[in-house]
Amino acid sequence: MNKEREFDIILWGATGFTGSLVARHFVDTYGGDLNWAMAGRNLKKLEHVRDQLNSPSIPIIQADSHDQEGMNTLANRTKVICTTVGPYASYGTPLVAACAKAGTHYCDLTGEIQWMSSTIQDYQNIAQASGARIVHTCGFDSIPSDLGVFYTQQQMLNAHGVYADHVKARVGKFKGGASGGTIASMMVMMEQMSKDPNIRKELENPYSLNPKGEQSGLDGLDDNRAIFDDDFGQWTSPFVMASVNARVVRRSNALADYPYGRDFRYDERQLTGEDKRGQKKAKGIALGSKLTPVFMTIGPVRKLAGRFLPKPGEGPSPEEQRTGHFEMFFHGCSADGTKAIRARVSGDRDPGYGATSRMLGESAVCLSQDNLDCGGGLWTPATSMGNQLIDRLRENAGIQFEQV
Repeated sequence: MNKEREFDIILWGATGFTGSLVARHFVDTYGGDLNWAMAGRNLKKLEHVRDQLNSPSIPIIQADSHDQEGMNTLANRTKVICTTVGPYASYGTPLVAACAKAGTHYCDLTGEIQWMSSTIQDYQNIAQASGARIVHTCGFDSIPSDLGVFYTQQQMLNAHGVYADHVKARVGKFKGGASGGTIASMMVMMEQMSKDPNIRKELENPYSLNPKGEQSGLDGLDDNRAIFDDDFGQWTSPFVMASVNARVVRRSNALADYPYGRDFRYDERQLTGEDKRGQKKAKGIALGSKLTPVFMTIGPVRKLAGRFLPKPGEGPSPEEQRTGHFEMFFHGCSADGTKAIRARVSGDRDPGYGATSRMLGESAVCLSQDNLDCGGGLWTPATSMGNQLIDRLRENAGIQFEQV
């Protein structure tokens, strides 16, 4: 990759709700020490964001997602593209193509399994040749899960001399809703699934993000029942982001040449409590997780639901962002059950916006400034940035990793 670029980072989608939070994070955390620019489709909105940041020296760039030449030009001006413009299946492919060709590193917030699968297939070889590090899922899906397993396995190795054969992730205290952009992406995924049986098949394979020829293992689809977990002493329910997060974790193990073993198992669920109320809550969430995908594949139902759900660009107030939080626990154990470890990943902002924007921002800075071991290709957060990103998240993003 040509290191003599005009910018270290271009933030694509700076006028959106999450994009403006990433911009705020850059200003508040790095001040004038970061060489970055804001880009988007609407020049007046970009100028408004810059005024809100009280940073008149930030360069702004106008471009359009569907203009391939424009995306090529954008990619050639910077070391890293950091993008919040989704749904990525609708708007993201020209930018990934441009970055892969130009040797420009890239990070995004997508959780769209079918789109990630297609970009891996179409751009892996191009990115390898150019040196571009393309990293999807750099927000709440799937940094806490992917880096949480990475951290837990390090602690397991340090404590017991072996990696865990099975890691359970359990979502604990959680305050904050899904972003409008996340919901829009899910709607696109449901629409595509209803039209294309190949996409449905993709979503029914728990290893669909693994490299071709490596798409098998002991894990099945996430269990959508209410289940009592003896290790945690609580009832558990399905977790809405588990299907994305689990595939990313499995891809990390495969890309790293299976340090945790080819029989490594991972599952992710939500803790609901130890008593009857916890059981009732788990059953309610489980029922919703079964019915929602069925109804959302029906066009009129999907359209009606969209009228009541948050829209892209909508989000919580600054106070709601500050009072939001999340925690995830990771229980790793050996196959014979004689060795175990437990870790916790937590954040001091709402996961959908405040924490996600800082995770993405730090991913972009890590890709642009840190000496990373991986070459070009489509990577996961753990396999591309690993401990360097954990250090940055601890220092600058209010994300904690600890053994408990």
